Amino acid sequence: MSETKVTCLHERHIALGANMVPFGGFDMPLYYKDITTEHNAVRHEVGVFDVSHMGEVRVTGAEAEKFVQHIFTNDVAGAEVGKIFYGMMLYPHGGTVDDLLVYKMGENDFFLVINAANIDKDYAWIVEQSKGYDVVTENQSDYYGQLAIQGPKAEALMKPVLDLDCAELTFYTFKIVEAGGETVIVSRTGYTGEDGFEVYGSHAYIQSAWDKLIEAGVQPCGLGCRDTLRFEVGLPLYGDELSDEISPVMAALSMFVKLDKEEFIGKEACAEQKANGIKQKVVGIELSDKGIPRHGYPVCAEGKEIGYVTTGYKSICTGKSVCMALIDTQYAKLETPVEVMIHGKARKGVVCKKRFYQKSYKK
Repeated sequence: MSETKVTCLHERHIALGANMVPFGGFDMPLYYKDITTEHNAVRHEVGVFDVSHMGEVRVTGAEAEKFVQHIFTNDVAGAEVGKIFYGMMLYPHGGTVDDLLVYKMGENDFFLVINAANIDKDYAWIVEQSKGYDVVTENQSDYYGQLAIQGPKAEALMKPVLDLDCAELTFYTFKIVEAGGETVIVSRTGYTGEDGFEVYGSHAYIQSAWDKLIEAGVQPCGLGCRDTLRFEVGLPLYGDELSDEISPVMAALSMFVKLDKEEFIGKEACAEQKANGIKQKVVGIELSDKGIPRHGYPVCAEGKEIGYVTTGYKSICTGKSVCMALIDTQYAKLETPVEVMIHGKARKGVVCKKRFYQKSYKK
């Protein structure tokens, strides 16, 4: 049994009285006050998350761009330095290795941000696929700490609190700056549906930045509201809406799969799914009956089971009982009546859009 890992901010979470839980092999804060308070802080003001458990892989070398194109569904060819791309790494059959962010650091220099639970698996996959390419891959996950500063008031505190001028950054762009005597990566990205920034740096820098934010009164936020926030705006979580058996086409994420690219692993499978259709699809469901749908609950229609809930909550911002679910495609049309089985009882609902709350990113 592998030993539970901790982030560079672990002692600070304990000192703040965080409720800690295992996640992705790490001991992580679920909440500090409560999930609702932290969720609302991000929606209406600002909150800070420790996301140092995320993985970082650097790909450099003469064929770095060619290699990233080979393993990544989105198209980074000829991109400007400072751009960020969301997409997936796929298996040949179309299932998802992981979803990730790719930062264009230089002409043949890419920074891949991967999910914590998948670091070892992803890096082994990347190394295996890199054979035959003139590239160097480096797992830098142990070096970097990472903060996510999220909410409509995030930009207003970046300069006065962290001395980071981020006003010129647009959504999905980044810059490399000198701060605290070292190199720091700052991006206008997040996983909440709100405006915000993610900051990557050494453990010492991230500890210092965290302390400054907490001293300035920023609400620390745990993984609990990170999940409720991303869910409300229809963002996927690997292991729920994406997996080795759930392709991005099935997850309704085809916009991040560029089939006009020359090639990438899983292209043929995704093209076939697009051309011939898929058996199951991830959709939104809104319940009209009482009850809160949870991961794994069966979804039924016309007296038979047609799928299962991938993520479900009573939405904090809308007050509605909603979920995302992987269901048979013939029932995926909007307004189709369905039922979610909650504690053995059928609760009525209808298929709806996965975005239960309107995003407010800064473009």
